[in-house]
Amino acid sequence: MTESLRFLMCSPDHYEVDYVINPWMEGNIHKSSRDRAVEQWQGLYHLIQKRAIVDLVTPAVGWPDMVFTANAGLVLGDRVVLSRFLHRERQGEEPYFKAWFASNGFTVYELPKELPFEGAGDALFDREGRWLWAGYGFRSELDAHAYLSDWLDIEVLSLRLVDERFYHLDTCFCPLSNGYLLYYPPAFDAYSNRLIELRVPVEKRIIVAEADADVFACNSVNLGSIIIMNRASTNLTQQLNALGFEVWETPLTEFLKAGGAAKCLTLRVTEPVPTGRELGLQSMIENRTVLLEGHLLDSGLINRALDLIVEGGGSFQVLNFELGEQRQSTSRAEVKVSAPSHDLMEEILSQLIGLGAIPSTREVCDIHLAVVNQMGVAPEDFYVTTIYPTEIRINCEWVRVTNQRMDAAIVVHSTPTGSIAECKLLRDLVVGEQVAVGVEGIRSVRNPESRDQRHTQEFSFMGAGVSSERRVELVVEQIAWDLRHIRDRGGKVAVVAGPVVIHTGGGLHLSQLIRDGYVQALLGGNAIAVHDIEQSMMGTSLGVDMKRGVSVRGGHRHHLKAINTIRRWGGIRQAVAQGVLNSGIFYECICRGVPFALAGSIRDDGPLPDTQMDLLQAQADYSRLIQGSDLILMLSSMLHSIGVGNMTPAGVKMVCVDINPAVVTKLADRGSVESVGVVTDVGLFLSLLVRQLERLTHPLKAG
Repeated sequence: MTESLRFLMCSPDHYEVDYVINPWMEGNIHKSSRDRAVEQWQGLYHLIQKRAIVDLVTPAVGWPDMVFTANAGLVLGDRVVLSRFLHRERQGEEPYFKAWFASNGFTVYELPKELPFEGAGDALFDREGRWLWAGYGFRSELDAHAYLSDWLDIEVLSLRLVDERFYHLDTCFCPLSNGYLLYYPPAFDAYSNRLIELRVPVEKRIIVAEADADVFACNSVNLGSIIIMNRASTNLTQQLNALGFEVWETPLTEFLKAGGAAKCLTLRVTEPVPTGRELGLQSMIENRTVLLEGHLLDSGLINRALDLIVEGGGSFQVLNFELGEQRQSTSRAEVKVSAPSHDLMEEILSQLIGLGAIPSTREVCDIHLAVVNQMGVAPEDFYVTTIYPTEIRINCEWVRVTNQRMDAAIVVHSTPTGSIAECKLLRDLVVGEQVAVGVEGIRSVRNPESRDQRHTQEFSFMGAGVSSERRVELVVEQIAWDLRHIRDRGGKVAVVAGPVVIHTGGGLHLSQLIRDGYVQALLGGNAIAVHDIEQSMMGTSLGVDMKRGVSVRGGHRHHLKAINTIRRWGGIRQAVAQGVLNSGIFYECICRGVPFALAGSIRDDGPLPDTQMDLLQAQADYSRLIQGSDLILMLSSMLHSIGVGNMTPAGVKMVCVDINPAVVTKLADRGSVESVGVVTDVGLFLSLLVRQLERLTHPLKAG
């Protein structure tokens, strides 16, 4: 027993699944066994007693979930932040836990009654004492995190939960001793996963499989090198053992019926106050106030705005709502927006501006401006325009932006008669010009009809579904054999690729083909390079999180930011040399000496410095790179594939892969018997191709 470790538990005298407040309870009402629950709870109790002191709080009749003491509050030293339960089914537990804390000498802090926070179920200390991980999204509100930072004098890192099965942070996230972390990444949004990766080194991150997550392997009690949990797979146990941890399994299946396991059944009440850290740390959470005016209820605008805030990773508080008295009257809402970081706040506000929301004029009188210091490169955090008429705040007045267009920057000029603003493309920016940055002091101006149609006009290139696949393994086997044979005899393979390669997840596989020497030339347009670089730098492709396959709010601006970064460094090669770009298709081309040509078009954003906007020169570059090719692999790029096909002599084998049969037919119609058409998803094709090449290279590993 370690005297310095104390836990609070509550015996399951009144435990029962009496209601449904999480997905685990569905179908389990009155299906739990009290005797089995007592037996399993005793098993956990005795295991913890071997290493720590266990205090007990008296269970109260009528509150069956009181057994889950992790939700009683959050303790640090002699201070405790009492929980504010979201559901009324648990709110009656609060006075019992408050009385226990007060009688045991803790200073009790209480959140506002309407601000949900569910204790150590949604707030977990880094075991090295460096910060507090705090969850939100289902049971706890983001605004509670600022109170935690203030009252406990600790840095709070906010993590948004997105899978309703893992409604509390401790169901999918478990900090371990020596800086290790046991967690299930799909339970979090893209921002949260990036925050985790920034704070926890890759060698310290222990990712659990879904099968382990579903039995609450992350809902564990960590006592030094001991990890107590309901159950773990052989693979997870071996992984933990290799890192010096010992897994103690104890069955807690009765409590899983209510959505809890080992960690939920315990609250550590002797969390040590870290020494040597800076007190008075500021919370990362940002707050802004915006105004919405119009037919907010009839148009559904207020609902869309509030949903946007939540889906974007923030939270809100409606400070004031003035409802129009007549049908023709407009309404007015003042909304406080909270976000876990400055970047997410900017993304959320950008979306709100698109709905016509404006920052409170009490807060913003002038837009923020930054000076262009490199030709054709906007300052960091520049505002990306939309198609809608825009106004900006200058000298506390709204000024209309001229030359309105999508995906441009706003440049402000001073004239003898006052300031003017205009949209300018990145490539047209001149050193010394002032560009709008951030989102404060900007609003879009549209009539109510256009606002009502907003939800049907979202940026949605990635919104379409994918049709079912045909079996292509036999074709892939032949193509893989050809690629291997060409490489081994020093031949040449050219690849023509479109941005769909990135959107379908094929970028990783094409990168591997280049890295393994199967590609000697790469041809494409501006788009494939932009989205490859976007994925490498930001984890998205056209604003879609490539790990989770969901759109990131404000993500459609990512491609402009990727372009801007490469333009700042002068080109892709320079960005690689400076360590700015360190993965992806074009990173591999630079590192492996594979030449590439990017042919521009009238639709290109930016473009990248490497993109050839002179069409005749681009054609010459294409022709030069495909000379001497034995095989040309065309991947979901109709325009560039047809162009290459028209300049390729007979005798060169061409493989055209596209989900659209018309594209494959168009290439086959050129009359070459060497043409092979594959109608399938290009991401699937590349995955199968890489797998088959690995089988050819390492036949003993096949299967």
